[in-house]
Amino acid sequence: MRPTPVRLLIILAVVAGSLGWAVLVLVHALAGRIIVVPWLAAAAMWLVAGGLLSWTVTVRPRLQRKLGARPIAPIVAARTAVLAIAASRIGALVAGFYGGVVVGVVPFLSTTSGSESFWAALATSIGSLTLAVIALWLEYICRLPAGPGGDDRLAS
Repeated sequence: MRPTPVRLLIILAVVAGSLGWAVLVLVHALAGRIIVVPWLAAAAMWLVAGGLLSWTVTVRPRLQRKLGARPIAPIVAARTAVLAIAASRIGALVAGFYGGVVVGVVPFLSTTSGSESFWAALATSIGSLTLAVIALWLEYICRLPAGPGGDDRLAS
């Protein structure tokens, strides 16, 4: 497997951001209201980011074969690499979508629901971006040393 290019994550975030903004504008045009973003979305993204950070810190010495650390099973290393890839892409998509909602809700900041949605969407977007960054770090840790071909590969 090849490492996830950051360019792909940026493209995913921009496309999802456009979709989030378009959904907000469409709902406002058709229903006359804005999307209410629950704080539970932000809590969920921060919880997932915290869990992935915990796993990354726990598995890092084992993947790097530090002295005294028990080696990790190859199947667990492969699953960890796949988890990192999936988490980075999901983090980019969710960060982009809620970033688009943040941009779309700016004109409604003077209202109570607009202000609440703005802050909840911003917290969700930042939590998702944090998840993507942690996932890229985990993916980097999962790389195997360069082989005869000269390129690093993910542990899978």
